[in-house]
Amino acid sequence: MGHYPTGDLRDQLAHLGQAVVRAGLVVGSGGNLSARAPDTDECWATAAGTWLDGLDRGSFVRIRIIDGATLDRVAPSSELGLHLAIYRARPDVNAVVHLHPQSVLLLDAIGAPIRLVTTDHAFYLRRVATTPFVPPGRPEVGRLAAEACADGTNCVVLSRHGCCVVADSVELAHKRALYLEEAARLTYRALALGTPLPPLPADWLDDPAATV
Repeated sequence: MGHYPTGDLRDQLAHLGQAVVRAGLVVGSGGNLSARAPDTDECWATAAGTWLDGLDRGSFVRIRIIDGATLDRVAPSSELGLHLAIYRARPDVNAVVHLHPQSVLLLDAIGAPIRLVTTDHAFYLRRVATTPFVPPGRPEVGRLAAEACADGTNCVVLSRHGCCVVADSVELAHKRALYLEEAARLTYRALALGTPLPPLPADWLDDPAATV
């Protein structure tokens, strides 16, 4: 991942966008990103039609979270409602990353749960929720994701659509997205070998000192 940029949230999101495209977590103009400055009611969100590997500061729209008002003359992503619903439900969240990871979506399509395999998965992911399929852009996408995140869950699979990963920083959301796809790839390989993976021991996941 290399040195993570500091300062302007748009630079951090642009860095994330380039990295997740290189990692194969999204293709084309799929996916959208946002970040909120801590303790504010505004966030930066990707503009409509942006490609995540070509983002710069001009690729983002400033949004007021409480009412969804656009504070720039640029149209935001059609999935803005997903981001706003989560910010409203989770005051601790300062970054929302929506991607289309292939292994995550393949397991969802065949009805196989993602297994957390390593201690890194337990530490960064803790648990993964799944919401029912809703066509992209509809308000229900955000409502269901926010409900799934309300108990502190930070990784949500949007069935047949993508994933939504949240954190208190852009860098941590990036890490979670990478570990989510790694867990999905390992789960798929185990299934291909005919050896389904058991869940991690519950005490690993229930220990607050072992998770972030």
